[in-house]
Amino acid sequence: MLFNSFPFLLGFLPVALALHAFIALHRPGWRLPLLVALSLVFYGWWDPRFVPLLVASIGLNWLVARWFGRSRAALLIPLAIAANLAVLALFKYAGFLAGLASVLPGLHDLPRPSLALPLGISFFTFHHVMYLTDLRAGRAPQMSLTRYALYIAFWPQVLAGPLVRWSEILHQFDEKPYARPDAAERIGRGLMLLCIGLAKKVFLGDPLAAYANPVFQAAAEGKVVSVAEAWQGTLAFTFQIYFDFSGYTDMALGLALLFGIVLPQNFDVPYRATSLQDFWRRWHMTLSRFLRDYLYIPFGGNRRGLAVQVAALFATMTLGGLWHGAGLTFVAWGAAHGAGLGAGVLWRRAGLPLPALLGWVLTFAFVALTWVLFRATSFEAALTMFKGLVGLAPVGHGFKWRALLPAALVALLGPTAWAAVHRLPPRPALAVAFAVLLVAVLLRIGDDANYEFIYFQF
Repeated sequence: MLFNSFPFLLGFLPVALALHAFIALHRPGWRLPLLVALSLVFYGWWDPRFVPLLVASIGLNWLVARWFGRSRAALLIPLAIAANLAVLALFKYAGFLAGLASVLPGLHDLPRPSLALPLGISFFTFHHVMYLTDLRAGRAPQMSLTRYALYIAFWPQVLAGPLVRWSEILHQFDEKPYARPDAAERIGRGLMLLCIGLAKKVFLGDPLAAYANPVFQAAAEGKVVSVAEAWQGTLAFTFQIYFDFSGYTDMALGLALLFGIVLPQNFDVPYRATSLQDFWRRWHMTLSRFLRDYLYIPFGGNRRGLAVQVAALFATMTLGGLWHGAGLTFVAWGAAHGAGLGAGVLWRRAGLPLPALLGWVLTFAFVALTWVLFRATSFEAALTMFKGLVGLAPVGHGFKWRALLPAALVALLGPTAWAAVHRLPPRPALAVAFAVLLVAVLLRIGDDANYEFIYFQF
């Protein structure tokens, strides 16, 4: 059930809102169980086979937390985290690891398991890891099963984030969303975020997919990609993934607001970054802080010398690349960003100047070029794209720019949706404008095929 689909917008969402309002006003003690039930229905709509996996994951990790609270067994949490990561590896990386092992002598006939990837498994696994790690460190409290289930499975963010810390959401479960003095304003801003996210997806992200997909498909098939096509495909995907994922995040934040929950922001105009470090403080911000707090700092961070810091950055980003996908191209993408972040550390340590404009050019070029590794289906396809980008291919013609130009202007000059909806004062004219925008989005959804969100595959 895609956020940008009629079954969701005209079916699930209105019913869920009506049920939530009734329960919150008349049976407030049932509000959290209702949200858990809605989350399981939403998740099961995709594939009911994986609901037992999600339920078992929640139940077992909650039992581990309770057991740890009673026994304080030192190895219990590390073993639970290892088990969570093992389940993730089984579904997401079994075939990839078997493929790597098959190059070893005597293992070339090793079977490659092909398991269906449960949607959101990477995200809810990381939520388990965050909570269990903080619990072991004495920072997290014990939760009831209902609260823990809602923290893990809350439906606006269960499939593709943002990655939410327990401390950001747990206290909100006790609030009475319709008794707040700003309840109506929250609902209005939630609807605005939903509309903006939908518009970003269907009016900017999806048209760019039509520019990028044929080019990368041609590269995957071994065809020659011209210079014009390579730049068109690379720039189109650069902006497509931003509008696709940030649009999803805007929708998730808006939907959560409609149900009385504030989720953390995930994007802050990342393509205006003037360094790679700045980019990762603006792009997928909740993943960046997860990697920082649960990988980079445990690896040594910046407190054990320059060599350890550079190595920790490289290892963290390489693992971050592997998290995105079971393929060596994803590993290479992460490693490239790790090397780039390390180079930035060395540059700053040397005290060398970098004008802001030059920093922006270098950062945007690096990010756009490395997106090729992220999007390409193989190193051969990526090499074909890079040949076109550097001019080792026919020049070609017919560079498509009509969807690229407005996308670039919005991504580089426009504010975040979160900032925009909080700056706009409530006015009847504003409500009419967003109603018109929603109608336009619905007409577009009915007219064109919908693309799934890119991050659903991770």
